[in-house]
Parts: sequence; C-alpha cells; structure tokens
Amino acid sequence: MPKPFHLAWFLQGSSVQAWGEPWTGHIGTTWARPELFLDLARALERACFDYILLEDSSYVGESFNGSNEVYLKHGLSVPRQDPSVVAALMTQVTSRIGIVPTFGTFAYPPYLLARLVATLDQVSAGRIGWNAVTGSSDFAAMNFGLNGMPEHDLRYDMADEYLEVVKRLWSSWEPGAIVADRQGGVLVDHTKVHRVNHEGRFFKTRGPLNSGPAPQGQPVIAQAGGSPRGRRFAAAHADTIVVNAKGIEAMRAYRDDIRGMMAACGRNPDHCKVLFLVNPIVGETTEEAQARKAARQARAESTLVQRLAHFGKVTNIDFGRLDFDKPLPDDVTTNGHQQNLEQFRRLAAGRSIRETMADYNAAALSVELVGTCDAVAARMGEVIEEVGGDGYLFSMPNVNRRTLAEIEDGLVPTLQDRGLVRATYEHAQFRDNLLAF
Repeated sequence: MPKPFHLAWFLQGSSVQAWGEPWTGHIGTTWARPELFLDLARALERACFDYILLEDSSYVGESFNGSNEVYLKHGLSVPRQDPSVVAALMTQVTSRIGIVPTFGTFAYPPYLLARLVATLDQVSAGRIGWNAVTGSSDFAAMNFGLNGMPEHDLRYDMADEYLEVVKRLWSSWEPGAIVADRQGGVLVDHTKVHRVNHEGRFFKTRGPLNSGPAPQGQPVIAQAGGSPRGRRFAAAHADTIVVNAKGIEAMRAYRDDIRGMMAACGRNPDHCKVLFLVNPIVGETTEEAQARKAARQARAESTLVQRLAHFGKVTNIDFGRLDFDKPLPDDVTTNGHQQNLEQFRRLAAGRSIRETMADYNAAALSVELVGTCDAVAARMGEVIEEVGGDGYLFSMPNVNRRTLAEIEDGLVPTLQDRGLVRATYEHAQFRDNLLAF
C-alpha cells in the first residue's frame, strides 16, 4: 500500500472573484456573507483535507493602463475582506481542518501579528497556520504609510528577522505557564512568562505576549518561496511550502533543492510538506472532462485583458502599455513575484504576449489532471511516486458548490479507495496532522 499524500486548497480571498462564471448563482450580491467559504470549509473537512490557504492582497489593482478600471469592473481581487475574520468564522464551523490566512510582514508589527495568530490558534483549538508573505506591490505598501516596497531580497532579510521575533513572542509563554490552581488562587505561573526584549536591525519589541500561549506552541508556517532568496527563507521557516513547478522534472528539482536547503539549516526535511499546485478537471467520461477543459480555455482566451491585468497585479507590470502582439520586452523586470515572470519568459520563447498567455493558464499548473475521477486519481498517485513529493494544493480558478461536490464526492473517495489520501484525521491539531505521514 503506498504512503498517503496530503491535500490542501488554495482559496482566492474573496468569494466575489467567481462573479460572472458559470454555477456561481448570485455571488455578485451575496459575496459579503461568507456562506460559500463556510460551505467550502465544511466540504473539505469532510474530505479530510489538511488545510485551506486563504490568499489575500490589501490594495485595489492599478497595474493595467495605470488605472483601477479593469480590476473594479471585473472584480479582480476586489472586494477583499480581512482574512483573519473569514479564517475565524471558518474555524467555528469545522473541528479538524487547518485554516491558513495570509498576512504580509510589511503590514503588521511583529507583536500584533504574533498576538493575532496566537488568538486564532486558541479559538480554533490548535488549527491555525500563517501564510507568511513579504508583499510585492508598491500600491499595497502605500496603504501602510510606505513609499513603496523594499527591494526583493531585502524584503526577505527583513522577514527573516520578523520570523525570529514572532517565534520568540510565541515562546514567551512556557508550556505549563497556565496552572489554573483554584485552591491556591494562581492562574498563571509568572516564572514561566518572559519578556523578549528584541532590538534588531529592522524590528524592536518588548514582549511577552499578553494573549497567552498558542495551543500548537508555534502555529504552522506556510510559504511559497520561488526565487532563490525566497527558497532560502522558506527552507529556514516553513512547515509547508506551496509550489507551482511546471512538469515532473521541475517538481522533483524544486523538492530536492528545498530539502537540501532545509538540511543545511539543521532542519529535518520530512518536517516540511511540499505541496504542488494542481487544478483537476474531472468528468464522468474522458470526453466530458476534455470538453470542460476546452470550455475553460475558451473562456480564458476571451478574457485576455483580465488575465493580463491580474498577472500584472502580481508582477507590477503594466501590460496595458505593451503591444500584445509583440514579445515581452527584454528590459521588463519586476520587484514583485519573480518566479511568475521567470515562468512567463520561459514560455514566451520569442512569441507574442498574446500567444504566450494562450499557454500561460491555470489548467495545468504543475501537471495536467484531466479525465475521469479514476484516471485523475491514478495520475496523482503516479506523479507523487515519481516526484517523491508530499501532496497537492488544489488551485481552482473560481470556487463554486458544483466543483466542491465533484472533489468531495467524486475525486477524493476515489483517492481514498486507492489508499492515496487519508479517510479520517489522525489528530486534533493542524501540525500533528501534517506530520502524521
């Protein structure tokens, strides 16, 4: 029997992102109440997923023709609600699945972040993670009083110290600090609560946390480091890493590289789960699945401007000022998501921006998974066997309840029948379930 692999779900941080797509009902008017996301949390817990990663951004895009028009008109990453609130609500309708909101190190003082995440871990009984991002957009930076984002690698230097501070704050309460001795009249043993007194190059804080300890001790850290500097950061801190590496060889190379970096940091590589982004398209027959793939690609081709605007949002490139029928100029660089731009350039190979975007789509992500539930499940098992990876992060373009049912009631039972994924949670807390296999 093969060793099972882990499953997680990458969730765009606003239910309105599905507006205008098939099977989304009246999401344009009901988006403010997160019933869809709560249904998703319940469904994925029934399917025994390890976690849901709540993606986020804290600004309205302006990276297409220097305007926010296309972003507002088409609901591209806006409106966006605060992920801590949505995460807290998700924890209250579930009991085992991990919930991982995204918080930028540029947007929160370390003490505030450590307190917020520890509180979420408390109210979820030990099921919270933190997707630690350094930020990439100057527009986001300006919303927090900055003139723009620091240079790419410097952001990670700052984040290294930030993580050190946050971890020390989480550790400011020793295990057993809360004694709750009613007879002796002692709630907290003061000898087990300590100041941090950190004063470094970028951050300064006194501590200790006043929120009390996090049930997991240290909540789970998620990361998506793709650039060389981002990988070093992920190797040093992450408990789970999400990766979009195109093809078996790239997937294996990434995993081998990051595990080597973790060993060099003195960490056990098996304690960090590397999950590859996928977007399964399933049907009752192969023909139905292929037809659904073709329909999705047709929709993508008809929304070139929106897709370029979204890509420009994460790379800080204004594609609206470029000729779509010419190649991307060589002098175009980014202080944003470097791996995204690098992947785009590899696909371009002298082709026009329009032609490249025809292939730069989310249908394949790391590997293409299109077919019946049985065929897709078999391929998922084969890929993990070849790559040696730890599992998959589902990144569906737009969430709807039809897709959730196909995954929960179709694909996952088939994976479970093959012994490829868990059929029940082994533990009550998030970190323990990640480390169960």
